[in-house]
Amino acid sequence: MSQAAAYHHGDLRAACLRAARELLEEDGSAGLSLRAVARRAGVSATAPYRHYADRDALVSAVAAEGYRELAASLAAAHPSPSTPDDLAAVAVVYVRFALEHPALFRAMFAEPCDPNNEERVAATAAITEYVQNIVRAAFPGSDAEVLSTTVWALVHGLAFLHLDGKLDTSTPEVVADQVRSAVRALFTVSPALSQTVVADQAGEEPVQP
Repeated sequence: MSQAAAYHHGDLRAACLRAARELLEEDGSAGLSLRAVARRAGVSATAPYRHYADRDALVSAVAAEGYRELAASLAAAHPSPSTPDDLAAVAVVYVRFALEHPALFRAMFAEPCDPNNEERVAATAAITEYVQNIVRAAFPGSDAEVLSTTVWALVHGLAFLHLDGKLDTSTPEVVADQVRSAVRALFTVSPALSQTVVADQAGEEPVQP
């Protein structure tokens, strides 16, 4: 069934989001516009403006949906991550999400989005809090806000390095090994974090400085 046939009153917003994501996957951000979304959704050229003031608002809505899906994928990776190994496993899922949804991931992070969009801000905050909670559990006594930003920057950089073909993406196993190795390398360069990693491997309590 075509989107035009499937569309019905009250489902305009969902139809526009679905159309926007299809256009992103097919043509990248260059093919995304409110007019193109209207054509794909089978509605009038002005219909999308009922929900989206402009292209940035539409991209923000797509990004927010992507953030929620990413957050769900991270949470599903481990029910209660609390160790460096758990954090590395979550990092693998983050990079895998980017590789499985390249156009959506770029829209989430490389496209300009309205910083005042409440839906987008809330979705981004949920991921930030998720990472901070892992860091608090895995590295007690650390500055969770600073360390979580460092970890996110590393993992996010790995995601784009893989997306841009700078790192080997030949198999999921190769990607996972690269990500885990990079994350663990970050932990071991710091004496304090290194103690946590060693203690975690031995099943002991980390030595407090």
